[in-house]
Amino acid sequence: MTRILSALVIIPIVVGTIWLAPAWATLVLAMLAAGMAFLELARLAGADAGSSTTMVSGVATLAVCAALGGLGRAVEAPLLAAVIAVGAAAVARGRTDEDVVRHAAVALFPVLYLGLPLGAAAAIRQDWGAAALLALLATTVVSDTAQFYGGRLLGRRALAPTISPKKTVEGAVSGLVVGGAVLPLLGPWALPGVDVRMLIVLGPTLVGLGIVGDLFESLLKRSAGVKDASSVIPGHGGVLDRIDSVLFAAPFYYLCLRAVL
Repeated sequence: MTRILSALVIIPIVVGTIWLAPAWATLVLAMLAAGMAFLELARLAGADAGSSTTMVSGVATLAVCAALGGLGRAVEAPLLAAVIAVGAAAVARGRTDEDVVRHAAVALFPVLYLGLPLGAAAAIRQDWGAAALLALLATTVVSDTAQFYGGRLLGRRALAPTISPKKTVEGAVSGLVVGGAVLPLLGPWALPGVDVRMLIVLGPTLVGLGIVGDLFESLLKRSAGVKDASSVIPGHGGVLDRIDSVLFAAPFYYLCLRAVL
């Protein structure tokens, strides 16, 4: 019940922002999600929230999200600046132990894992409209729901037992079939310039990428020894737990739209 109530609060906020507000509001929402997910990811990595490296990483993540999502697509500048800033922060620490590589990698990872995908989601709203972005989100939400209930009703074989023991092959197939049908159904309304044959292929592909994204986030949590990224969303865990599928699906969807529209 808590899971359903949280969804009833979150979905109208997200859909209302994307559909009713200007495109810049979606970018603000994406940056808010990036910021909250960054804090969760830093916690999973055991990073010091007050260190200069972590602060540089957080700023770079938001800057890349903003650049790709609405500020001229000039992502090269924040990406290059992030590399230089992380390197400078490592030099400033003045340490030569084995943690140097780990800290640098941890600092740059959120820029790629959070900043670019969420920026791509905001760019979809700006370049191709609210309907195009909502079609992507509907695909991932319907797929996640189908996986959850399909797994509970039909699940017999574990999909990735060492990473996420509760996920099943039957649940994944349910997500592919049900979620994969969303984009072809919404395509004529959301993406009128795209051939329906492409949508028939693209829908299940996005679902498959979402499943990989979900499992990857589960792998991050398992490596950190936690069940959820945080408890900020009752019944769902953290922000990272809710956007993990979108983080892998949105960049591919964005590139596909750039190629055909």
